[in-house]
Amino acid sequence: MISTPTTTPVNWQQEMSRAVREPADLIERLGLPPECTEPARRAAQLFPLRVPESYLRRMQQGNPSDPLLRQVLPLDAEFDEVPGYVSDPLEESDSHLAAGLLKKYSGRALMIVTGQCAIHCRYCFRRHYPYAEEPQGLTAWEPAIAAIEADTELREILLSGGDPLMLSDRKLHWLTDRLDAIPHLQRLRIHTRLPIVLPSRITAELISWLQNLRMTPFVVVHANHPQEIQADCADSLRTLVRSGIPVLNQSVLLQGVNDNVDALTELSERLTNLGVIPYYLHQTDHVAGTAHFAVDETKGLELIAEMRRRLPGYAVPTFVQELPGEMHKLPLSP
Repeated sequence: MISTPTTTPVNWQQEMSRAVREPADLIERLGLPPECTEPARRAAQLFPLRVPESYLRRMQQGNPSDPLLRQVLPLDAEFDEVPGYVSDPLEESDSHLAAGLLKKYSGRALMIVTGQCAIHCRYCFRRHYPYAEEPQGLTAWEPAIAAIEADTELREILLSGGDPLMLSDRKLHWLTDRLDAIPHLQRLRIHTRLPIVLPSRITAELISWLQNLRMTPFVVVHANHPQEIQADCADSLRTLVRSGIPVLNQSVLLQGVNDNVDALTELSERLTNLGVIPYYLHQTDHVAGTAHFAVDETKGLELIAEMRRRLPGYAVPTFVQELPGEMHKLPLSP
């Protein structure tokens, strides 16, 4: 692990401002071979690098194969053109109810509330998403809110992005006050990686906001490897769970990161010990620039079968794949 900085950020916004954005800085901080620098610099032109200090501190010094580093280090493999790997593999562009509002499944819709993330995961299924075309700011969300009000079939709204917790508390309050006033909405789901990569975002004010919603809140986090679930990250998850907020985890099966049963089993152990439910293990989406992360479905099935032999049923995630046009995620294991 790398050393802890001598100064502690006052708040999560300050910590975010100090995130590592230059490949040369990341490589120097981790003591990686200098020959890693130029490929990383090239690939960062396709999709920028961003790594918060907290996440960086959990990486191993001098290890180019570190499973956390693998998730964020730009590589030349991102330039590979692989048949079937496209910019919008889930065809989300065909699912808009209104600007910034997607409806793919019955009874629920997803709001793209920001294009910003605290970390740029190289396998991101929205790395090519046209965020600039989506609403920017409070008044721009009005058409989406009107569409939600008009669709009485909706029971649940998912806040996504980007990462919705990159919004300020003020904007979150404004948006959810509007949603809370829509009587047919019963649940609010927040899909976020910030409790994992920027744990300082989990503040007393954020917890209070969640606890005071009329809608029942669910927080769905995203961790892929047990090395992520330690120190301030474990503290943030424990805080969420003990505040009474249901917390679930989604992982993506990634070559060189978690494509072995020991890593997946320990991840589930660490999550369940904190009260976080292992929810889904996703087969990778066929996103252009991410083919080097793909794991064969057969291997994924073998991993899940072995996890069942090692863990209680509630600690084994459902292995799924999302395909365009389907009414739900498709389970790949019985």
